[in-house]
Amino acid sequence: MRIAGRVRVIGDDVSSDLLYPGRYLTVTDRAEQARHALEGMGADRPARLHGISILGAGWNLGCGSSREQAATALPGAGIGLVVARSASRLFFRNCINNGLPVIACAVLAGDLRDGAWLQADLSQGEAEYEGRCYRFSPLPDALLGIVRDGGLLARLARMADTGDA
Repeated sequence: MRIAGRVRVIGDDVSSDLLYPGRYLTVTDRAEQARHALEGMGADRPARLHGISILGAGWNLGCGSSREQAATALPGAGIGLVVARSASRLFFRNCINNGLPVIACAVLAGDLRDGAWLQADLSQGEAEYEGRCYRFSPLPDALLGIVRDGGLLARLARMADTGDA
């Protein structure tokens, strides 16, 4: 599974509260959620995601509360991949369960710069960035299947329809 696009970089210890402020937790429409993605980092932040498909981050991305909206607002805003030095386990799983892949690769995440182009192969565990090849642990097949199907609920529905187990 290959993903490519422009990168927007945020810092270390970006909590789920900063990714998606608590005052919008009652919003269920993902297009509306997208309008508030990263708003906790400043009112201009949601607009900075326009034309961006990869979010780069430092250590401990998604720490804090386990709010699922931190993971659902990002794809609505056009983010198709997250690359971080590390991510909280709850945030990582919320992303996967909502069809948003996450790569944990400290070296790659540390090299990322705003606006640069990144291409990653999630099943091979390889990324190309500024002429350099990076290796990371590929996502396991079970998680890739969830991402490919658009999230856990979509995968379960597909499995029920096809009789796959």
